[in-house]
Amino acid sequence: MRVLIVSTYELGHQPVHAASPAAALQTAGHEVRALDLAVEMWDPDALEGIDALAFSVPMHTAMRIAVSAAQAARRTHPGVPICFYGLYGEMAPALDPSHAMDRALAGEYEPELVAWVDALSGVNGTDRARPEVIQLTKHAYHAPARELLPPIDRYARLAVGGEERLAGYVEASHGCVHKCRHCPVPVVYDGRIRIVGADTVLDDIARLVDAGARHITFGDPDFLNGWRHSHKVVRAMHARFPELTFDCTTKVEHILEHAHVWPEFADAGCLFVISAFESLNDRILERLDKGHLAAEAEQAIALLRRHGIETRPSWLPFTPWTSFADVLDILDFVAAHDLVGNVDPVQYSIRLLLPKGSLLLDLPDMQRHLGRYDEAQLSFTWQAADPAVDAFQAELATLVAAMADEDADIATSYAAVRALALDAAGAAAEGHRREVSVDIERAAARPRLTEAWFCCAEPTELQFAQLAGI
Repeated sequence: MRVLIVSTYELGHQPVHAASPAAALQTAGHEVRALDLAVEMWDPDALEGIDALAFSVPMHTAMRIAVSAAQAARRTHPGVPICFYGLYGEMAPALDPSHAMDRALAGEYEPELVAWVDALSGVNGTDRARPEVIQLTKHAYHAPARELLPPIDRYARLAVGGEERLAGYVEASHGCVHKCRHCPVPVVYDGRIRIVGADTVLDDIARLVDAGARHITFGDPDFLNGWRHSHKVVRAMHARFPELTFDCTTKVEHILEHAHVWPEFADAGCLFVISAFESLNDRILERLDKGHLAAEAEQAIALLRRHGIETRPSWLPFTPWTSFADVLDILDFVAAHDLVGNVDPVQYSIRLLLPKGSLLLDLPDMQRHLGRYDEAQLSFTWQAADPAVDAFQAELATLVAAMADEDADIATSYAAVRALALDAAGAAAEGHRREVSVDIERAAARPRLTEAWFCCAEPTELQFAQLAGI
């Protein structure tokens, strides 16, 4: 079977969720091509001669773009079976109920994706029952077929010390052992993780190094869910490639709980840790079931800095319970802890997404804010307790997008966001109007990846523009 795998967005990284299933399909004897709409325009000939079309949807932005692309593909090639696979697979709207072989797969999708293509080709029987949407079967992972994708110099780089370095992206595990209510991962994995074998991860890193990578991003939802496994991978990577640097993502509670790993991680080249701080309002953190308090976020920053590692906090400033004071608290916190250079401006505008199955939907405190499900937005609508906060968020999102289009420096962007927040807050800004000093050079020098967008941000017009040729 001839299969076209389409990736639409993976946070600026070369998409492992296209390369890994491509390798699984090749191993099963299928012919695979790949297209990445994050860096490539739609090829008018891409669908010619294919037998199946599979869209990788590991996050909200990816799903939004994939739906548009799939609908257009169905118009021009109505007979081609379509599959959405990945974390957001079960959020896929039905393209056409008359297409019995269309599929939507979430979780550990590779075995069922291969089975779907096998069934299309008549291998293992053509009457295979429609699989469950969510698959968590343990299985062996394949070294990603990265040769099918554009080279890594087309993707996000590490910016540090006035230079940019090629960066690679790998995952040492899938899923998460936690059930933060706002996160889409527990909707699928229900508190479970699946480990990618250390040898597979290291072989993939080796290929990325051969392609020129000098930095590795571990993109696991939480790198310290299985900390012994992650420790083993980092130790082996450093022994084999001592000049490599890396970053990872983990919860505040894991930063503190596993304080013993950071000295070795620092020696092995860990430059920064992404951690979901979300809010500084402990009542909101409790509603989200984050597992940490605002004071512990401060402790995490201090702990990592003792070892020369920076924290890059992610934020969820806008929830149904957010006040202007909550947003201003975040901006004050960022300045007070010398984090202006560590926070991409889009973080200040993130608004809670409520996809189907969200654990927040059953929260009693959510019901009075909840609206209808929006098929186009792939999220339930909601309104803030203070309508003025909703209006401010929309204005802030427009400002942040404009600053990104203008390639404004991070200190200028922070100042613009703060000025807008103070103006919108009015009397609620009392106590927050003090002068804030930002070291522009130090902010610009903080290690970061050059892709500033975020998995829970709304897609931009530029991202949708990649579909212009379809």
